Amino acid sequence: MIEAAVIADPDARLAHEIKERQRVRDKRAKLLKHLFLIVLSFVMIYPLLWLVASSLKPENEIFGDLGLWPSRFEWSNYTEGWNALPVSFTVFYKNSAIVTVLSVIGNLLSCSFAAYAFARLKFNGRTFFFGLMMMTMMLPYHVVLIPQYVLFLNLGWVDTYLPLVVPRFLAADGFFIFLMVQFFRQIPRELDEAAMIDGCSPFKIYWAVILPLSLPAMGTAAIFSLIWVWEDFLAPLIYLNDVNSYTVPLALRMFIDQEGQSAFGQMFAMSVLSLVPVLIFFVAFQKLIIRGIATSGMK
Repeated sequence: MIEAAVIADPDARLAHEIKERQRVRDKRAKLLKHLFLIVLSFVMIYPLLWLVASSLKPENEIFGDLGLWPSRFEWSNYTEGWNALPVSFTVFYKNSAIVTVLSVIGNLLSCSFAAYAFARLKFNGRTFFFGLMMMTMMLPYHVVLIPQYVLFLNLGWVDTYLPLVVPRFLAADGFFIFLMVQFFRQIPRELDEAAMIDGCSPFKIYWAVILPLSLPAMGTAAIFSLIWVWEDFLAPLIYLNDVNSYTVPLALRMFIDQEGQSAFGQMFAMSVLSLVPVLIFFVAFQKLIIRGIATSGMK
């Protein structure tokens, strides 16, 4: 009966036709948008797909054939690449895991302490020191590289993991401090006042009130810290000299021989395996990244 009424009324029929045309246009626009996003996504992940495909290709096809599908799957790149170097890749994974875990723990503890002081405590020079911390984020790493190396050399820390780990326990990453400060400032101060009435000290407030409410920011800092430390190449290259202490990025460089033949297939295979921990950690905690950034003023 509704369709009959629409057909009988010219105005209703015209409105219905306009609505149908708009629906078709919206559907077509949505389809085009999704096609554009799919093509753009493929362009962005093509290097990763090429890396995975090259890890399964014979050595002579890696740069000779730009296609993604190998003529035959060379699974031996993974098995041989794992033990191709003087030291097994298990050692390199263990070294990277030690440095990464300690660095993540250090960043979370020290940066959260500093952020709590800047965001919730009142002390003389707070604004000045916060601005000074922000200025350190603008300094390129290469500016402080030589002074840091001289300092660690005089301390006898070169060729150890201490230069890679100890600064993380001293709140050296200003980005994570800034991220946590923005999050801590959004937590109602009435919670601090209520905790103080119950007899909580500033540290107790930090540990029992602020940290449980700051899991998104802590998760975001942990994920970014893990990715940056796991993939760091420059710092281990400078401070580590013993092959048995190398991390995964340094081990990948050893596949490239400047004088002889380079094993690119094995290097790409180990590169794919080196991405697995990062991908697993990111997929498992990606919701924390979105929540942490969205609620920390980093839009």
